[in-house]
Amino acid sequence: MENAASAAPETRALATHAVHAGREDLAELGLHAPPLDMSTTYPSYDAAGEAARIDAFATTGARLEGPPVYARLDNPTTARFETALAKLEGTESAVAFASGMAALTAVLLVRASMGLRHVVAVRPLYGCSDHLLNAGLLGTEVTWTDPAGIGEALRPDTGLVMVETPANPTLAEVDLRAVRHACGSVPLLVDSTFATPVLQRPAEHGARLVLHSATKYLGGHGDVMGGIVACDEEFARKLRQVRFATGGVLHPMAGYLLLRGLATLPVRVRAASTTAADLARRLATDPRVARVHYPSIGGAMVSFEVYGNPHDVIAGVRLITPAVSLGSVDTLIQHPASISHRIVDVDDRREAGVSDRLLRMSVGLEDVEDLWRDLTEALSARPARSIRSAGTARGGNANGREPHPVGL
Repeated sequence: MENAASAAPETRALATHAVHAGREDLAELGLHAPPLDMSTTYPSYDAAGEAARIDAFATTGARLEGPPVYARLDNPTTARFETALAKLEGTESAVAFASGMAALTAVLLVRASMGLRHVVAVRPLYGCSDHLLNAGLLGTEVTWTDPAGIGEALRPDTGLVMVETPANPTLAEVDLRAVRHACGSVPLLVDSTFATPVLQRPAEHGARLVLHSATKYLGGHGDVMGGIVACDEEFARKLRQVRFATGGVLHPMAGYLLLRGLATLPVRVRAASTTAADLARRLATDPRVARVHYPSIGGAMVSFEVYGNPHDVIAGVRLITPAVSLGSVDTLIQHPASISHRIVDVDDRREAGVSDRLLRMSVGLEDVEDLWRDLTEALSARPARSIRSAGTARGGNANGREPHPVGL
């Protein structure tokens, strides 16, 4: 007779998986909390056996059976995080990296190694993702299009179609099923950092690759950096080989913190989303706000365009933290044209809807009334001479050229 418990995991809710995925063997090990393995190397008295295992990895990219060999090949702690995220996204595997950009780089290198260097992408994307594609730093070539033009943009050497939904920073959304249909046989990569698997599971809509900057909601506390790609095992094997060759590994301490972050991910995302939706409604009726962007699937991100100087709002907040990044338990606000998307050409970012008056806010877990009071006071803040001067310098010089853009 089949053990009923063996079938239970497939019927469990996402919140349950968030708590238990990657930890299934702890009771058998006599542990409650996942162990943290900080070793960079591991002893072995069977050199011939190690050689055979390393040869197998070089050939297949499959995760090594048996004890670890070297931290650049694999680490037991980060492997737990990978297992858990794959469970949450509904994919066979996941491969973790030192950052979201390292994860995207690995994906591009896998496709380029197969002679498929052309990428079709939809703006807006995170500023550094945009720059990596547009600058051709990895020998890739990009064609920018809107979702309706994906099919026509495909070429024989197209290795990837990339979208971000909700997009950074406008929160624009795309129909993933329609996009996947337009891709044909070309893999679809979806940056789902803003949505997290709590709000969206792109693999269920046909995406082969799901990218997360784990630095954001997956970690959730602003104290860990990482990236991860959820995908099928065939692609994961290639990603592991690239990770080994390039060294873009996730540190085990980061893997430990990210696994811990997943346990509270559903609670954090849902609570912050409730507050964000409330703030979006209030901002939409505020006469000082020209336009509010909030995704139909919800989430903790709100973007809004102001009639006044956005730099005065940044300078006026006291409870909210004016800082780059997002997804933390505290609320952050930033001016994309000055920071996260500064590296994108000014005409390109404006065409993608990233106006100079747009502010992006990552809503945290504070009380909504306290946040609204801080926003209201910041929107009414008097211009500060020093801040206005700094803002003008950031916005460009007299001839309209922008100095040395660097995106974060």
